[in-house]
Amino acid sequence: MARTREIEVFRQDAKSQGRLLTAKDREDLLKPYLPSSPNLRAPEARNTQPIRTFLKAQLYLLIYTIIHTIFSLYIRIRQAYHATVNRSLAILYYHHRTPELIQKDVRGLSRLPQHLSVILELQPEKGGAGLEALLDDLAELSAWCASAGLPVLSVYEKTGILKHYIPATHRAISSKLHAYFGRRRPSLQIRAPHLPSFLNGDISEDFGVSGNAGHLSILLLSAEDGRSTLVDLTKTLTEMSQRDKLSSTDISLDLVDAEISESVMGEPDLLLLFGSNIKLQGYPPWQLRLTEIFHVKDNSGVEYQIFLRALYSYAKAQMRFGR
Repeated sequence: MARTREIEVFRQDAKSQGRLLTAKDREDLLKPYLPSSPNLRAPEARNTQPIRTFLKAQLYLLIYTIIHTIFSLYIRIRQAYHATVNRSLAILYYHHRTPELIQKDVRGLSRLPQHLSVILELQPEKGGAGLEALLDDLAELSAWCASAGLPVLSVYEKTGILKHYIPATHRAISSKLHAYFGRRRPSLQIRAPHLPSFLNGDISEDFGVSGNAGHLSILLLSAEDGRSTLVDLTKTLTEMSQRDKLSSTDISLDLVDAEISESVMGEPDLLLLFGSNIKLQGYPPWQLRLTEIFHVKDNSGVEYQIFLRALYSYAKAQMRFGR
């Protein structure tokens, strides 16, 4: 009954355009039908959310800073340790460009790799100086291999720039061998896949070759000798099989291995990396199945003590061949 009366009063006030009731009367009339007032504590609870988010962000930042500081400290200590060890070994085992000292360093090893492979990197930002530094590193490695009695050295350089300068490379290596061995330097052969070999192209009266000094064969590799060679071989075998020139049953791992060994190279015994990180840079993958890989952390240059440590590591390695 009261509700009907209140409705009627409200309607009459509306018809009189608000002259029947005052504003206070209208508020009292509508107040029972209005929702309850909101809780005043809710805004306080909402206001605490930004504070909690800020505190969480600061906590995460603190944890990140602590982890980053500890890891940076570890890296610095590791780099300092390796730099000290490398410098000490470089002083203790310096070769003085004397083959006899290098032979003495490797004399106690139970075995030596018959095929050593290395990855060198051209620094294009240095321009012509980068190529000269690359040739000098290659010449030093060649002299170390010849002194240690390693018959085959394969050098992988991703861009393949050395393949365009085979005569100049031969002269640089021959000059370095002459600095180490004098007039009795070993014979030298430089070759590259799908290119003619270069054998003793610098023989003269001043740079003689002794038959008793041994022989060093250098193979120059690039990125095109890696995966692209496998792709080309696959296409060739597929076409021969489709033309009935080769049975699919004749295609085996031995056949693929023989073709790749003939067109590129066989499997090296030891792969030596001189960079600060392990990066193969597209090195031919097929030849790495049984290859021993040696790398020294935090190293950034071609050093004799790294070369020597690689030979010692190879001599101690156990070749189980998957057993």
